[in-house]
Amino acid sequence: MSSTLALETTGLSRHFGGMYAVNEVSLRIAAGARHALIGPNGAGKTTFINLLTGVLRPSAGSVAVHGRDITHLAPHRRVGLGVARTFQINQLFGELTPLEAVGLAMSERMGSGRHWWRVAGSNRSLDARIVGMLERFHLADVMHERTDTLAYGKQRLLEIALAIACSPQLLLLDEPAAGVPEDERHEILAAVAALPREVTVLFIEHDMDLVFSFADRISVLVNGALFAEGTPAEISHDPRVKTAYLGEEAAHD
Repeated sequence: MSSTLALETTGLSRHFGGMYAVNEVSLRIAAGARHALIGPNGAGKTTFINLLTGVLRPSAGSVAVHGRDITHLAPHRRVGLGVARTFQINQLFGELTPLEAVGLAMSERMGSGRHWWRVAGSNRSLDARIVGMLERFHLADVMHERTDTLAYGKQRLLEIALAIACSPQLLLLDEPAAGVPEDERHEILAAVAALPREVTVLFIEHDMDLVFSFADRISVLVNGALFAEGTPAEISHDPRVKTAYLGEEAAHD
């Protein structure tokens, strides 16, 4: 396996009874890529992400990150190896402020999660990194507000900030703009686009404008299987993809 690959799956499958949610997906993603995973509802996209993060165990196949086989590692071990994700529906602690949440995530990464308030309070460089992270994701103006009172777009930005606070090498985003008002989506796109190329991004998204403006490569899942793959230009002009997916999306717009 090449060290230039951030992610490689080989024959990755997951079945539930007689139904294959993911069916022999072999995917190679280069380090530093911005790679989109698209497909109709029920195509197996979130199941695929759950296999990458260890939330689900595969029925067959393997997963490797930067050349290391992680197929049988627990989710927390994968986080320790630089795999981080966001969810289609956010998984935030509503009672915490963004300042507290990011401080906890960064301290946890340093192995001091239980005493994060002491570590943050006594470490000026950490304090500066926490505030810098909040500024980077347009959250400095709400850093002292409870998370459950924030606008939904801000909550999505906070979720991405928390994933980045884990210092990932591979970031998995499950519909980062889902449910976000149109006028707030540009903040999410800008924040993700500004990530350094040391972070490889694989994202699921139904917003085709976002996909085609951000991705440098796109994979299409249909019925759990890899249906097509290519550059945004190749995918947008593929008649099979138009019939199987893009045409359906256009019909719903």
